[in-house]
Amino acid sequence: MTKPTSRKAARRQALYLLYQWDLTGQELASLYDGEPAAFALQLAEVVSARANALDGRISSASPDWPADRLGAVERNILRIGVYELEENTVPREVAINEAVVLAKRYASEDAGRLVNGVLARIAREEAA
Repeated sequence: MTKPTSRKAARRQALYLLYQWDLTGQELASLYDGEPAAFALQLAEVVSARANALDGRISSASPDWPADRLGAVERNILRIGVYELEENTVPREVAINEAVVLAKRYASEDAGRLVNGVLARIAREEAA
């Protein structure tokens, strides 16, 4: 019996899927070696389907760093974060923190600050 994947690990899988999808345009299911966690595949599918709308939210919250100027890693971390904020799938603080942790781990400290700033602005807009 396989151990269930934590949501944190599933977000990493979703980021991997989205990153590959963003670069190659291939089907999500073909991009993961093995069987991704159900939550990871579901998250990646909904985020990729809504990528244009999510990019619009990112760009409006960050005019100096619109989605099309971001690296693929940062852009997809923000897409996941914005989706989780909009859908209230987790508390706001959790959505922002998880995204910042991913940015620091897979990009840089500066990316972590950027992700924090963009998501905090969007969270304030959602709360208003």
